[in-house]
Amino acid sequence: MIEEMLFVPSNHYLRNTVWKWVSKLWNILSVFCKQIEENSTRQNEDLGSQFTEIFIKQQENVTLLLSLLEEFDFHVRWPGVKLLTSLLKQLGPQVQQIILVSPMGVSRLMDVLADSREVIRNDGVLLLQALTRSNGAIQKIVAFENAFERLLDIITEEGSSDGGIVVEDCLILLQNLLKNNNSNQNFFKEGSYIQRMKPWFEVRDENSGWSAQKVTSLHLMLQLVRVLVSPTNPPGATSSCQKAMFQCGLLQQLCTILMATGVPADILTETINTVSEVIRGCQVNQDYFASVNAPSNPPRPAIVVLLMSMVNERQPFVLRCAVLYCFQCFLYKNQKGQGEIVSTLLPSTIDATGNSVSAGQLLCGGLFSTDSLSNWCAAVALAHALQENATQKEQLLRVQLATSIGNPPVSLLQQCTNILSQGDKIDRRGSKIQTRVGLLMLLCTWLSNCPIAVTHFLHNTANVPFLTGQIAENLGEEEHLVQGLCALLLGISIYFNDNSLETYLKEKLKQLIEKRIGKENFIEKLGFISKHELYSRASQKPQPNFPSPEYMIFDHEFTKLVKELEGVITKAIYKSSEEDKKEEEVKKTLEQHDNIVTHYKNMIREQDLQLEELKHQISTLKCQNEQLQTAVTQQASQIQQQKDQYNLLKVQRGKDNQLQGSSSDGVQVNGVQPEEISRLREEIDELKSNQQLLQSQLAEKDSLIENLKSSQAASGLHDPSATAASARDPEQVPELKQAKSFPVQGESESLRAASAADVEGRLSALLQETKELQNEIKILSEERTALKEQLDSSNSTIAILQNEKDKLELEITDSKKEQDDLLVLLADQDQKILSLKKKLKDLGHPIVEEDELESGDQDDEDDESEDGKDHGLSI
Repeated sequence: MIEEMLFVPSNHYLRNTVWKWVSKLWNILSVFCKQIEENSTRQNEDLGSQFTEIFIKQQENVTLLLSLLEEFDFHVRWPGVKLLTSLLKQLGPQVQQIILVSPMGVSRLMDVLADSREVIRNDGVLLLQALTRSNGAIQKIVAFENAFERLLDIITEEGSSDGGIVVEDCLILLQNLLKNNNSNQNFFKEGSYIQRMKPWFEVRDENSGWSAQKVTSLHLMLQLVRVLVSPTNPPGATSSCQKAMFQCGLLQQLCTILMATGVPADILTETINTVSEVIRGCQVNQDYFASVNAPSNPPRPAIVVLLMSMVNERQPFVLRCAVLYCFQCFLYKNQKGQGEIVSTLLPSTIDATGNSVSAGQLLCGGLFSTDSLSNWCAAVALAHALQENATQKEQLLRVQLATSIGNPPVSLLQQCTNILSQGDKIDRRGSKIQTRVGLLMLLCTWLSNCPIAVTHFLHNTANVPFLTGQIAENLGEEEHLVQGLCALLLGISIYFNDNSLETYLKEKLKQLIEKRIGKENFIEKLGFISKHELYSRASQKPQPNFPSPEYMIFDHEFTKLVKELEGVITKAIYKSSEEDKKEEEVKKTLEQHDNIVTHYKNMIREQDLQLEELKHQISTLKCQNEQLQTAVTQQASQIQQQKDQYNLLKVQRGKDNQLQGSSSDGVQVNGVQPEEISRLREEIDELKSNQQLLQSQLAEKDSLIENLKSSQAASGLHDPSATAASARDPEQVPELKQAKSFPVQGESESLRAASAADVEGRLSALLQETKELQNEIKILSEERTALKEQLDSSNSTIAILQNEKDKLELEITDSKKEQDDLLVLLADQDQKILSLKKKLKDLGHPIVEEDELESGDQDDEDDESEDGKDHGLSI
């Protein structure tokens, strides 16, 4: 019937009416079907929860299920994994507790990751995801069951960032194990697993395209890096992870992605946020980031390229927020970086040719552009360059700007106040109050804790009337925040005023407030800041994470400044002039005492350094002493061995006292056995006895020869034959002398010659051997003398080292005594300081502790993404 009505060409009204009713009916049916489907799903979930509750009521059921997982049979193990995963999804905390108390419960589940069947292994990863969710105890057990090693192996096997859904599941499980778990983070770092993350970020081919799965995986990988260096982690743990990432080259790889082309916008944004937290508060990483250049012609620093994107209103909002966060992290606790940024604004460093643009010029350009978001970002970035750095606050006062041709230059401070006073007169794109809020935050940061800047600000006579006029007016709720910031700026001008300008003394400014505004009204306007709904949101985390530009009002560091100054300004407004004078006197006294305490602290620090050096020297000397003692011990043992060998030789040579006396200083000859030496000595004794016998016989023969000579000379005068014999005698005498034989009466000449030659040969051999033995004894005596001298030298060295050790210990004792005296003096100074602080407190002056810790920052991540579109940083 409806179709017939629809196809009637003449009745257009009826056809349109039917179409409307059909559309309404279809919408109603769609909503009804959707509700039925949701109710069905809700009923199924409720039914599953009821069945799970019944199943786990008996804990033995879960224990039995865990034991079944040890079975290798596919038809047993895989359904067991699926069932346990379903139980954890339905009633996670209750099932987690049962598994936690079950013997070897977690270990059995970890075995699933080692299963060779991919289906069981992949479902095991999902099971461990549900098991480790929001349970620190189970997370620690899983981590110490070698989960990191197995998961990283799976990611590598599956292709890292080019892998599929399994890589994504493993990354989610790693996040469960590491996020908000300091123990696991430390275990991950100590296990050198950070080094294994570097290959994840190697983008090999820019033209290969970025699949949706790759974008998701890389996004999770970047988030995993941020988990390890989150500002909410303990500072020590974060710092050690940051250093490890620099040492293994992970930071360098991230900077490569940062400067690459063709990277999707959401990956680029998350990479910037990741680099921000890797360098935040780490001087080494910040210095490296300052040296990174973009691949442009000519090369430009990465910081300049990033700032160009931040002040470029055509770039995505989330990307601009990420760049601002990166710049803030680069300057966080980095006075060197702050000085480099401010120096780019000073006249001596500006490039007159105009060929290059600096970071300071970009910030000034963004500060005075017609885009309110650029104004706010540039003001906050410049404020971070001045954060807790009085030197740079004074340096920035020197910056001069040329506003227009023919007009004299004005200071940056004056230009900021000029733009602030113009208000809504300048047509800007974006929020109406964003520019003014940004400039007021910059001025408040600039003037706080800097009396010279306060003097420059008050020197412009138009500033105070403008502030009082803004505060005194009754404006709408939109202007309440601007009024509160103006009140804060005026309060800073009073609290940090050094009374160097007669026109704007502290007391005169307070009288002006009382007459034109009223103290109560002023304090009420000052309270508008902390009562703003966006104030508390900005104070929670350092990352500027806003859903849209109009929410970008407060900066995290500025909320700390407001919290610090709101109370002291309130008290300063209500104080009388006498109280101010007393406060100034107390401040001067405190400063004097602080200087004394600082002096003694420096002395103690220097003495601590000296003490450490002395301890190091003592440890070095101890090591040297131990080495020398070891050498002396070895030498003593060698000497003892030689003495033992000498005593053995002494016993074996008991027959020869003379030889014993001459060799008493000797030692054993190297390479000669004691038995051989004993045999040689016996031969020497025998040869010596033969020598003595032969010498006695030789003496008798000499006397006999002399007798023969005399008798032959007497008989030669009478007998010619005797003369002939005497002529032969001279020839025989040398032979007899040479022979040195027995009496020749009745012996032939040949026998005498042979006997004499034999005796002479044996005698010469004995003399030669005796000479060699004497030489050897002499060498051994010299070696013993050298060893004795070396031992004496070692003993003298030990005595010298012992004396030096005694002196060092005496110096340490004196140093400790002096330290104790200094500590007593410091205790007296602390008592005086406490009494003075008590007086200050009685006078109503706030006492701010020196070592007050910064409030914890909380990291929250912005996952906004733009799929299917690539964005690069503008160069």
